[in-house]
Amino acid sequence: MDYLRTDDRHFKDLPEYDFAPNYIALDDTEGGQLRMHYIDEGNREGQIVLCLHGEPSWCFLYRRMIKVFVEAGFRVIAPDLIGFGRSDKPTRRTDYTYQRHVDWVRSLVLQLRLNNLTLFCQDWGGLIGLRIVAEHEERFSRVVTANTGLPTGKTAPSEEFLSWRKLSQELPVLPVGRLIDQACVTRLSDDVIAAYDAPFPDESYKAGARQFPVLVPASPDDPASRANRNAWQALAAFERPWLTVFSDKDPLTRAGEQIFQKRIKGALGQPHVIIKDAGHFLQEDKGPEVAGIVVDFVNRT
Repeated sequence: MDYLRTDDRHFKDLPEYDFAPNYIALDDTEGGQLRMHYIDEGNREGQIVLCLHGEPSWCFLYRRMIKVFVEAGFRVIAPDLIGFGRSDKPTRRTDYTYQRHVDWVRSLVLQLRLNNLTLFCQDWGGLIGLRIVAEHEERFSRVVTANTGLPTGKTAPSEEFLSWRKLSQELPVLPVGRLIDQACVTRLSDDVIAAYDAPFPDESYKAGARQFPVLVPASPDDPASRANRNAWQALAAFERPWLTVFSDKDPLTRAGEQIFQKRIKGALGQPHVIIKDAGHFLQEDKGPEVAGIVVDFVNRT
């Protein structure tokens, strides 16, 4: 599998981001290997929070939440999905499949021998992470879903999602940093926008960012639909604590929290939260507040 690797110089002097890089090797499923980057911060003996980002961001998204978790005595693992951040970026769009992303993150969990996990997942972090919870329930003590879902294609996608998918395929240049800024309520500073652009020196690095929107199951015969339906069967029986933390101003996942609250056993009776004045990337809009909610949830359960 051919891939690009963003030079380290692009990640120097990023705002509020001073975390040491860590790397593991993954099977690319074609006889080669890919390098996945991840942050590993905090108390090695503390509660472990696995933070999974989505499209088109990278673990930089969690920088302010990580600091709250570390101050609470937790250990935080925050990987960059393949195709994003400091992880390797396969050059062909066909290299990116839903199943491969699940397998690559699963490999991280297994290689690092992670157990007793709290999953925090947003956007594609949920589409990937919830599949892993369903298949490896024994490794997860609790789950926090934030502005995400696990679509099966049974329900038609929203107009907002269809518009985003169309835009993502038609723009001649995908302005990653500006797109993230537009999906927030607060306006991001120029240096933060530049940090989201940092992994992508030019368009050749963006195959994954381009492909993700078309991998979301939009019909019942989508390649990932059956696997996601099976995952829902397992997740519905998940009895460990499950919290939803959704934004009030995210058109992409509006009312999505209700699906988890109704279908997941562990979500019953939990103090679910709607974050006020936050958009799709609530980690940017209200990162410390969201992290505090997760800390309280972990300590309480």
